[in-house]
Amino acid sequence: MNRDELAAAYTAAGRHYHNLAHIEDCLAALARVEGISAAEREILAEAIWWHDVVYDPTRPDNEELSAQLAERHVRADISREVGRLIRLTKTHDVQSGDRLGAILISIDLSILGAEPARYDAYAAAIRQEFIHVGDADYRAGRSRVLRHFAERPVIFPDPGFAATYDRRARDNLARELSALG
Repeated sequence: MNRDELAAAYTAAGRHYHNLAHIEDCLAALARVEGISAAEREILAEAIWWHDVVYDPTRPDNEELSAQLAERHVRADISREVGRLIRLTKTHDVQSGDRLGAILISIDLSILGAEPARYDAYAAAIRQEFIHVGDADYRAGRSRVLRHFAERPVIFPDPGFAATYDRRARDNLARELSALG
């Protein structure tokens, strides 16, 4: 699977948020990260490109399937680490000391700390991806996910992302939770 085929996967019907724009935003966030080596940047870029390549909101195994695809297609010497990082995006939990994991998860979650209008567009796009779920069930499920992040002592495991995005992310989460009822 080359970059064109990979990019095409992100343009599939039904992808309102988990699309090519999300990948581009994540890559732009990676470009702003300082203090990482070229090798680490390459691993993170591959993890970003592959982390949502399989995305079907009716399935529980998107991250695993994406990781497996990545492991088959990226360079052999980095495939295992790329797969490991992708698997972290299922729970967004990172062990202490996992620097690359902290960076990837913080990049993936950075939308939570976006300006309110951009966050609201993200929330609306997520709703569209879960259009197959009835309103009551969606509100309950989305509220559960948002509370999970809001109740964390640290939303963004990378300290730089936490300093930049935490306050706004908490405000956005509170606002959406309030709207969900």
